[in-house]
Amino acid sequence: MEWTLTTTEKPPDWFIEMVKPYIPQSGGIFAAQLLWQRGIKDQEKLSTFINYQAYKPASPFDFGIEMDLAVNRLKKAAETKEKIAIWGDFDADGITSTAVLWDGLGEFFEQNQQLSYYIPNRITESHGLNERGIDRLDQEGCKLIVTCDTGSTNINEIIYAQKLGIDVIVTDHHTLPSERPPVTAIINPRFLSNEHPLFHLSGVAVAYKLVEALYKTLPDIPKQPLTDLLDLVAVGLIADLVQLSGDCRYLAQLGIQQLQTDYKKPIPERRRPGVGRLLELCQKSGDRPTDISFGLGPRINAVSRIHGDASFCVELLTSRDVKRCYQLAEETELANTRRKSLQKDVQGQVSQKLTQIDLSTTSVIVLADPQWAVGVLGLVAGQIAQETGRPTILLSTANTSNEENPTISLLARGSARSINSVDLYQLVKDQAHLLYRFGGHPFAAGLSLPIENIPLFTDAINQKLRHSLGGVNLTPTIQADLVVTVADLSKDLFLELKLLEPCGMGNPIPKLLIKNCWFENSWHRNPQDLQGKKIQYIKTEFDIRDDSTKNPFPGIWWGHYKDELPIGKCDCIAELDFNSFKKRYEIRLIAVRSSVESEFKLQPSTLILDWRNISKQEYSANLSKNSSMLVIEDCPTSWDDLRAWFRRSLYNQQQLAIAWKKPNDQKPQEIWITLVGLAKYLNRTNQPVTRLQLLEKLGISDKTLFFGFKALKSLGFTIQHQDRHFHITWDEVNSNENHGDIIINQFLAAVSEEQFQREYFATVPLSMMIAIANSN
Repeated sequence: MEWTLTTTEKPPDWFIEMVKPYIPQSGGIFAAQLLWQRGIKDQEKLSTFINYQAYKPASPFDFGIEMDLAVNRLKKAAETKEKIAIWGDFDADGITSTAVLWDGLGEFFEQNQQLSYYIPNRITESHGLNERGIDRLDQEGCKLIVTCDTGSTNINEIIYAQKLGIDVIVTDHHTLPSERPPVTAIINPRFLSNEHPLFHLSGVAVAYKLVEALYKTLPDIPKQPLTDLLDLVAVGLIADLVQLSGDCRYLAQLGIQQLQTDYKKPIPERRRPGVGRLLELCQKSGDRPTDISFGLGPRINAVSRIHGDASFCVELLTSRDVKRCYQLAEETELANTRRKSLQKDVQGQVSQKLTQIDLSTTSVIVLADPQWAVGVLGLVAGQIAQETGRPTILLSTANTSNEENPTISLLARGSARSINSVDLYQLVKDQAHLLYRFGGHPFAAGLSLPIENIPLFTDAINQKLRHSLGGVNLTPTIQADLVVTVADLSKDLFLELKLLEPCGMGNPIPKLLIKNCWFENSWHRNPQDLQGKKIQYIKTEFDIRDDSTKNPFPGIWWGHYKDELPIGKCDCIAELDFNSFKKRYEIRLIAVRSSVESEFKLQPSTLILDWRNISKQEYSANLSKNSSMLVIEDCPTSWDDLRAWFRRSLYNQQQLAIAWKKPNDQKPQEIWITLVGLAKYLNRTNQPVTRLQLLEKLGISDKTLFFGFKALKSLGFTIQHQDRHFHITWDEVNSNENHGDIIINQFLAAVSEEQFQREYFATVPLSMMIAIANSN
């Protein structure tokens, strides 16, 4: 992986002074540097970038005659009482597009009577219009289809609908065909110039512009304000990873504000209780773009990835029925936990297949397997593309017959993701003669093809890219924007970086390069789903340090184990975030590597003293003479624990005294009885307890406490973690007698193992400690 820095160019002083008023508490140097890097270099651009009230949005009628044609056809449908169907898509942009048209057109057409919607099944139908769905709408008496986030290239299906007497209005943002499709109207920003403020609209924003045009044309009909749709627009825009410039940025800024405003209302008053419940489940508050990109978006996408049919997501986003919305939100949350586990499994299998190909001679990675779930292939392809620096296409060859065209017996279906500015859509399009169906844009595509064509397709697409690259090697690259120290990581820096939000393509989340740092207090765990089951997706938490400050800073690393963190000094790239659940600022680790500078080495016993066998009187006397030294009184249970103390000693340039005594531990069974007694007391008194209080009372480590919690849960206890405290309650219904003894024995075994380790460290020679730590 090649690491690069965007630029070291400093903005001029006059520009820094221009930025200062927006963030007077910090000085604005970092924000000014980022804004300057990203082309915001004068007062007008700065004002409209930061303050949406200074921006003048484009008119929906900038789409020209196509918007006029669409509005006139909808007016006709209203006058003649024709039935209209919204044809959406199953990803977050497609679902929110459908919801915007459902609510927006619902102001002009009676929902469920004159207006309906259709979401194709991701697994059995895939993206776009299809004849089977059109037949169904025809049987229901539909005379007009309005697509959203799809339809631009479905020429044959549009012609088929026309033969049935159904008109089609396409609203979409994907790549256009070479000729205008035979539709009543097509509203697609790709008809506009690259510089037009509407050019980068996603599907949901295009749908919003159609509704906006209707509101302007028929202002006396709607009863709800147009702005009620903006929260949905923000979710779709940010989840679809479009370039957030022009109207995209403006709409996202307004939408996030609307999202937060609705979330703060009492539950019965919320305009969208389903969205509010989803935010609660992912422990977000709706005030940050990352609440969408890491919270709402993945959850909405997960439904079709797991179930295929995502139709209920439209109801989740638009219904006012709180009870129904809560039920649907929890179904969505469970789908997301299953998605995480499935994604991890497929990623492992793909990584295994990668070891069998020569990347030095491969320009486009094309892999297929009959066991892979189609729904997560796009996510895994994106990860592989990032890791390898090569466009990646993953296909499922499960025995799926083609219902629309029985002459083609078996199809492979999958997803493609690009990297390094390679136009993936054009690459795939050039092999159209080998495909059954494809669609997308330069960075992502979906495709299906006869299984027997996969080898030809693989050779042809690799040859095409090799030829276009002209001998240039593709290299995985990660780009940092700013060089900072641990001392810089703070609320002030967070507020400076927040000035750039909402971030997206063209204005990515700032990535921070931290040099010569190291990690302490690392631990990893598997999160749990709503049913208390462990998710097969790991998260590591840690503290980061460097020489700029004596204070550590917390961080997380998703999808990685603590053992993957380097020992000693290293460089890392991270994003600064605010954890609204833990109420703290933290970094989200993106990449890490050992520092080019030398690894730390422990020094001989001139810095480390062994006080394990001295008397209490000698200990007190030594401590009074050396009050500034570090003293370890609690016996460690792992080499990692010991290394953390050694690093702290070196960093602070303090002597370190090892002063733990041979442990006098309780028997494991007695510790278990104490833990159960504590749990009963906390349940009865409804008092919270901290992790440190439990560890001190029981004399065990974090890892062993985790097994203790599992054992308590088998007895019917529920452990909830909130604001650094645990709340323990009991319900006999939740007890699991079948597995209780097994889980309790696991806890007892963990206690025994920990006590054995402490016995070992009580006697191991100091010279061996130093030698083993230096050898890693």
